[in-house]
Formats: sequence, structure tokens, C-alpha cells
Amino acid sequence: MFNIFYQSHTGSWAILIILFLITYFTRQKVTLMLQRLFYLIMIVSGVGMLAQLNFPLHYVIKGILAIVLIGVMEMMVARKRKGNPMAAMWIVLIILFALVLLLAYNVIG
Repeated sequence: MFNIFYQSHTGSWAILIILFLITYFTRQKVTLMLQRLFYLIMIVSGVGMLAQLNFPLHYVIKGILAIVLIGVMEMMVARKRKGNPMAAMWIVLIILFALVLLLAYNVIG
């Protein structure tokens, strides 16, 4: 069961990053809705893996940072449509993404 959650989680993250870039650089509503669907898939599979592992603190922190990362992605898409400056948001996005990856692969731990 853990392998199913793991594969859907990693796959949804890969697709989510691609959908985010498409949504950010184009103005398509379909990709935004697909992006939100993959948020849900990623969150459900992540919680499933946490339950299988009995909620270790290391991965709980990674999950919280991942949810903050999702919020930053949503804010970036909204700010882009309004025409607000984005330099600081890109820096936050890159730092959060790096932290989530480093925590996920036990580089930081």
C-alpha cells in the first residue's frame, strides 16, 4: 500500500510542477483546475504515506512546508494575473521547493 501512495505522490509532484509552469506562463483555466486536482492527489497520498509511517516528525514538517509551497504557487498565479511584482515570490518558491526535496530524500534530517 505504501508503494501505491509513494508512486502517486511522486508522480503528482512531477505533474504539478509542469502544470504550475504552464498555468503561470499562459492564461489557461483548464491547467489551473488540473493543478488543483493534483494538489488534492498529492495531499491525500502524502497523508496516506504519513499514516503508514506513523507520522514521523521529519515528514510532518515536510508536509507542512509542502502545503505552504502549494499556497505560494496559488498566490503566484493570482498575483501574475493581477500584474503584481513577483521576484520575491520566485525566491520563496525556489527555497521552499528545495527544502521540501531535501527533506523528502533525507538530505536534511
